[in-house]
Amino acid sequence: MPLTSVTQDPAQLTLTVVADFPVPQQRLWDAFADARQLERFWGPPAWPATFTHHDLRVGGRSEYFLSGQDGERWSGAWRFTAVDPIDSFEAVDGEDNADDESLPSSMRFTFEGTPTGSRLTIVTWFSSLEAMEQTIPGMEEGLRAALPQLDDVLTEEAPSGATTTEPGA
Repeated sequence: MPLTSVTQDPAQLTLTVVADFPVPQQRLWDAFADARQLERFWGPPAWPATFTHHDLRVGGRSEYFLSGQDGERWSGAWRFTAVDPIDSFEAVDGEDNADDESLPSSMRFTFEGTPTGSRLTIVTWFSSLEAMEQTIPGMEEGLRAALPQLDDVLTEEAPSGATTTEPGA
């Protein structure tokens, strides 16, 4: 299991998830930069993700949905506010979901090399304590279920020409 820690900080309105992987930093980055790889681990097994758009650049967007076993669908979108290839990206999450008062939130994904491979740190900032308390239980459960799937993706060779633009382009 790659998860090293999951830490809630109500004073800072953050959830921090740290995961370590036995692959180089570039390989870990590539899994997030390529929509086809990302959708294989972003949703938990019972709610697989499908990315319909993934433009990993400042001002770009990712659009995706999670599909439940009973036909339910939950849509999500990120708007990228900072991208430092191989090292980090930041995004506003949930701007399009007006029905969910706990969103939007902002997220920073940081990728760093370690002596045994690489580390992923995801920090999510919430708009209020109420939003944090409402969102974290499902979010933490989802991340704990989803991130172990990344191990399988990382053991495969990264596809040449990994896409950071419209899938299928």
